[in-house]
Amino acid sequence: MKRLSVAALALLTAFSAHGQAPAQHNVILFVPDGLRSEMVTPQNAPSMAKLAQEGVYFANSHSLFPTLTTANASGLSTGHYLGDTGDFANTLYAGFPVPGAHDSVTPFVENDTVLGDLDKHFGGNYLDEATVLEQAANQGYNTAAVGKLGPTLIFSHTMRDGGGRDGKGPIIIDDRTGRADGVPLPSWLAGAMTMADISVATPSRGDNGAQGTLVPNTQQLTYFTKVITKLLLPKFKEDGKPFFLVYWSRDPDGTQHGQGDSPDSLVPGINGPTSLAAIKNADDQVGKLRQTLKELGLDQTTDIIVSADHGFSTISRLAKSMSAQDRYDDVPVGFLPPGFLALDLSAALGLPLSDPDNGNARVTPGHHPKQGNGLLGHDPASPDMVVAANGGADLIYIPTSPGARYQAGRAINFLLHQDYVSGIFVDPALGEFPGTLPLSDINLIGHAVTPQPSILVNFASFSTGCDKPTTCSVDISDTTLNHGQGMHGSFSRGDTFNFTAAIGPDFKTAYRDPIPVSNADVGQTIATLLHLSLPANGSLTGRPMAEAFTGGTEPKVDSVVLKSKPGPDGQVTILKMQTVGETRYFDTAGFKGRTLGLD
Repeated sequence: MKRLSVAALALLTAFSAHGQAPAQHNVILFVPDGLRSEMVTPQNAPSMAKLAQEGVYFANSHSLFPTLTTANASGLSTGHYLGDTGDFANTLYAGFPVPGAHDSVTPFVENDTVLGDLDKHFGGNYLDEATVLEQAANQGYNTAAVGKLGPTLIFSHTMRDGGGRDGKGPIIIDDRTGRADGVPLPSWLAGAMTMADISVATPSRGDNGAQGTLVPNTQQLTYFTKVITKLLLPKFKEDGKPFFLVYWSRDPDGTQHGQGDSPDSLVPGINGPTSLAAIKNADDQVGKLRQTLKELGLDQTTDIIVSADHGFSTISRLAKSMSAQDRYDDVPVGFLPPGFLALDLSAALGLPLSDPDNGNARVTPGHHPKQGNGLLGHDPASPDMVVAANGGADLIYIPTSPGARYQAGRAINFLLHQDYVSGIFVDPALGEFPGTLPLSDINLIGHAVTPQPSILVNFASFSTGCDKPTTCSVDISDTTLNHGQGMHGSFSRGDTFNFTAAIGPDFKTAYRDPIPVSNADVGQTIATLLHLSLPANGSLTGRPMAEAFTGGTEPKVDSVVLKSKPGPDGQVTILKMQTVGETRYFDTAGFKGRTLGLD
């Protein structure tokens, strides 16, 4: 008999209260990228608001930190925290020149080719953990992942033939489908698409992909939804097998990033008409999914989980910084340039700065790193320090062991005095530094096979003063995007408070769940619902959200505040979190007065 995981046993326990055996149901995971929880209202997002009202609304939901897309995709897909998956951010230090990133050692991971390069370098599986989608495919489920480039493939990155060779692998449809570098479609689906007059190549984002866009990503989402509702779901019903389908919606994230509603202004920021249209665009797809399930008679046997990867904030490029005093051709006077952290550290530590995204060329006065990433040291092939820019938080790596603690101490002493910094976390292998907390406190030290960050720098955040601060949060951001556009990544509660809801035969009805949950929990919950056993190399896992199951009971929750020793000028990194047993949920962190939700 197939061995059940602890997660699956939790479902059995929940159902035993009613004397029932758990039925085998289908699961759809819909990820509205970058959806803030409190933006889901009957006015903004009627379909998701209705789903949350009729089913379960997780009122205490959490993104994994750093609050970035691929990092949370790794949690949603495996049920593990980042210390195990090693997907610490959208931009990582890989430790080798990545071919798919033009030989940069700091690749942007939202790229199918880059994911393949990482897998090849790190033993065939850069996450070093099994994904729920791949496990479901191995157990004979119908499986598919559809949507945004990068996170969609993460759910099936080690089984990327698109079900083409033996028909058993998950179907993958993303931005690159139908192109030479895309995951191939199975022959039956390509044929069905042709018969239905649906292009076998995903359309571009069109005007939505332009800087300063004023339209949502309607073109791509309409295409993805059409493939799912007209071809995949009917085929899955016809096959008569249970299925697991992931749909990763680029909206509202992509539109909020590039919107042109708020040039060089924090208001309306990401609350302008274009961003609201993007939320409605994602919401429309949920409505179409639910309607199709009802029409196919699958609504009574399918659980739907909606879980955003992270929240969202408006970008501020204003702070006191050495680099902001310089002049750049493409940066307004007085604004922070992309790569301000790398530029400032270079000046403060007296280390030359090279650009890994520009052939390791030296960054000269009046210029900034192309994507914000930086190699510090006299030899860019063997840097003393690497900065991976990620918006609301940056990663610092110190690749060489000799002198690593000394270099870390110099960097930390500088960072503690910068007004744009709000909280510093350090690899405990480097020792203890006043003013900082260890990375292990936020589950970033585990069994990861990718290079371990030495220092994580959280940037300051605040609100513009609206009634619900998490809906109008602002992050100081190390990004190529403009002041007034959108970003995430920080420890602001505006970035950690993602929308999560669920409905279906295994979930309670009209239930507002007050218990903290995270994206790692969502991964474990899906494994529970599918009765899958997940092999694990690491132990930093989420928990099944069993209190939301029919017959489930609410567990005990504890609130915890951790504080570092004071730094040289009295700065203290503070971490607010909740715990359910051994599982941690990170609310906010930073310096007093500099992180939204901390005080």
